[in-house]
Amino acid sequence: MVDRSPTSAGPATDSVIMSGESHKTVIKGNTSKYVKLNVGGALHYTTISTLIKHDTMLRAMFSGRMEVLTDSDGWILIDRCGKHFGSILNFLRDGKLPLPENRRELLELQQEAKYYLVQDLGAMIEQALKVREELDPVCKVPLITSSREEQQLVASTQKPVVKLLCNRHNNKYSYTSNSDDNLLKNIELFDKLSLRFHGRVLFIKDVIGSNEICCWSFYGHGAKISEVCCTSIVYGTDKKHTKVEFPEARIFEETLNVLLYEHRGKGPDAELMQATRGARDGAQGYNSDEDVEDKLDRAMRRK
Repeated sequence: MVDRSPTSAGPATDSVIMSGESHKTVIKGNTSKYVKLNVGGALHYTTISTLIKHDTMLRAMFSGRMEVLTDSDGWILIDRCGKHFGSILNFLRDGKLPLPENRRELLELQQEAKYYLVQDLGAMIEQALKVREELDPVCKVPLITSSREEQQLVASTQKPVVKLLCNRHNNKYSYTSNSDDNLLKNIELFDKLSLRFHGRVLFIKDVIGSNEICCWSFYGHGAKISEVCCTSIVYGTDKKHTKVEFPEARIFEETLNVLLYEHRGKGPDAELMQATRGARDGAQGYNSDEDVEDKLDRAMRRK
């Protein structure tokens, strides 16, 4: 009966210390015969039938078509890192293999599958990598439900922070006709900015907190530096109404400002400071959306 689990007879290392002289030989004989393999210091014990089961480089090595290198103790030497060789053997035995969760280890196994010409395993890994790339999020936005969570996140990060509080139910009046559209525009802008700057700014979304309906908060070096409230109360002939606004240019401007606080312990970036000053000098109203975004593009292009 064949033992189907690989055994390791010593520590796995990348170097091999051989006793005596090595020599080349041709492996022939009964396929049920066990052979001893030293793969980069990792020792394995398996049958010839396992090694020649699939059309791989190992079949060529152990079917008598190629010479193999052995040491004086009879170990067949393979000059390759032995970290994933046990996984290669298991795939040859069973035709399937649980793949590593870690991407780096998966790529390492893919490299070994290519080296040994285990094409079916290589194709399986390639498919798994594609699926994982599709599922991996481009960026992650923490969803908070309390001020305590917010304080912990702001205190624990080295990045500037942009938070959007968005809760349509924090309202006791009726909304004006375009309020729902503007609420969606604020959310869409938040998503756009988070995709664009997720590597440099921590974006947080609050869907429960306070009595606000739609409010942006900007933090630098652990402290709040500005806030943009997007709601106001308007008076109709018979009752009050809640109005949601979309001050896109101002939100872009404050995002530009918060990038000045990107590095704790360092002075503000001079180019960003100049861009910020230009945006603030744009008169009573804010610059147009295109102007502010263009300033942002120019300031960030060299980063």
